[in-house]
Amino acid sequence: MAVVQTIFLQCPSASISSFSASPSTTINRVSVKFMVSCCSVASPITVVNGNVDKRPSERDEVRLGLPSKGRMATDTLELLKDCQLSVRQVNPRQYVAEIPLLSNLEVWFQRPKDIVRKLVSGDLDLGIVGLDTVSEYGQGNEDLILVHDALEYGDCHLSLAIPKYGIFENINSFKELAQMPQWTPERPLRVATGFTYLAPKFMKDNGLKNVIFSTADGALEAAPAMGIADAIVDLVSSGTTLRENNLKEIEGGVILESQAVLVASRKSLIQRKGVLDITHEMLERLEAHLRAAGQFTVTANMRGSSAEEVAERILSQTSLSGLQGPTVSPVFGKRDGKVTADYYAIVICAPKKELYKSVQQLRAIGGSGVLISPLTYIFDEETPRWRQLLSNLGL
Repeated sequence: MAVVQTIFLQCPSASISSFSASPSTTINRVSVKFMVSCCSVASPITVVNGNVDKRPSERDEVRLGLPSKGRMATDTLELLKDCQLSVRQVNPRQYVAEIPLLSNLEVWFQRPKDIVRKLVSGDLDLGIVGLDTVSEYGQGNEDLILVHDALEYGDCHLSLAIPKYGIFENINSFKELAQMPQWTPERPLRVATGFTYLAPKFMKDNGLKNVIFSTADGALEAAPAMGIADAIVDLVSSGTTLRENNLKEIEGGVILESQAVLVASRKSLIQRKGVLDITHEMLERLEAHLRAAGQFTVTANMRGSSAEEVAERILSQTSLSGLQGPTVSPVFGKRDGKVTADYYAIVICAPKKELYKSVQQLRAIGGSGVLISPLTYIFDEETPRWRQLLSNLGL
């Protein structure tokens, strides 16, 4: 008979020393200690015959984790608002909120790295964070599944950067950096980074063995100038900060391209009631809004002998094809007491960058009364990412 018991696991703070990808040595080694702190709220875990049961914790509400501070938090709330999924927070000091249009959904404001950790632990079901955060703190966990991998904000990349001066002046690629004779077991390449999983993994995967890492949370760009590191691994957006600190990126040194993503717990999607339905609606709204971004509806009247003749004129112009082709319909009027259709209304979609060109081409083939209006949503018959998600879940 199986012995079942429920226990609560809490993680104490732990002191961890610096780690190395080079052979063991005690010469010229940087010793760095950092603290790993865990959530102070214990999560129930069921143990059956000594094995941990990783089913989602018992609760009825679906939980969505959102960034609590910074540009990522602001842009996430703005995107949800544009998708008619406005977040309502009664008290700005509270960490819990709601999206009125999605019943039984709780919104929890958390640090991005804690969102990923709580997705893994089952305390959250869905989250919006940067792909770099998912990759660093998820560490390839198979329970994490990307629902939408390109929310089109928070763009940056994780990159290796080295000084422009000194022994690195003529080093312009990762291959050249790895082949420098200076790096030995006694004097390894010193890298400062806050990405203690992705950075060592990248170095190992690319064959650079004589390297050690020190951890830091900010101002990494100062580390080489201070003499405490030879290179850094950090997130780069415009590259201005690197340039202002006499650092440069090198060919082959980009570790990860990142932007905001919607990520979910695989177990929650399969086992928790309501998660899959809420995920479907969120995905539909996000996809429809993002597809419509930068698209405009162009409406005009055009004289013609038939709808087919008008359509043929429109399709002869490269900027007037729309999403699947123009919509052409008769415009009825009365002439000499009879209802006639001498004009046809045409409707197409045009991207912003092609908008003026589309108007010019419409005029050239007889279009008049051109009206322009922005699009809010473009819904497909079915979202391709939804079909992919169901396939990944085996549903």
